[in-house]
Amino acid sequence: MSLSTPLRPLVRPLVRPLGARLHLMALAALAAAALMLTPPAQAGYEVNVGQGLTMAGVAGGKPAPLALRGYDPVAYFTDGKPRLGTSAHGHVHRGAAYWFVSEANKKTFAADPAKYAPQYGGFCAYGVANGMKFDGDPHLWKVAGGKLYLNVAPEIQSKWLQEVPGNVAKADTNWGDIRTRSPQDLWDNK
Repeated sequence: MSLSTPLRPLVRPLVRPLGARLHLMALAALAAAALMLTPPAQAGYEVNVGQGLTMAGVAGGKPAPLALRGYDPVAYFTDGKPRLGTSAHGHVHRGAAYWFVSEANKKTFAADPAKYAPQYGGFCAYGVANGMKFDGDPHLWKVAGGKLYLNVAPEIQSKWLQEVPGNVAKADTNWGDIRTRSPQDLWDNK
């Protein structure tokens, strides 16, 4: 990356004295960040935080990995579409932070998380039906039978939608066996 000409004289005196120490400080900062970004043990592999490893947490609370990429799970039911929440209206469930668009949605979720949380921890419903865990995309969703389901890609969602009841039955059965296993472990053992 090159600096624009007007910024170069301002930045150069700050960087030059640091020399090799700058590289060591950067490595130390990266190592510290890696430790902080490790999901807490209680999250296990039951909640999909693969795209949300940001230690987002909730306002006034401890950091937690972000679930559902920050989308409000209640909004799928009340607004009929995905809506991005904020940490100001956050709630930690099963070791992951869920964000909401309003305090009312947060309270609704907290009163009955099983009703509003995405099925299979937010992993792709079709993947779970086939014994695998793939990232669930909050924009590829369907509420069926009063439950929220996510899929990984449009083509996969098409397959899942062709036989929702059958796929849900298979996924429900598989989820008991794979819920605490890592996606990598499932892939390695196929």
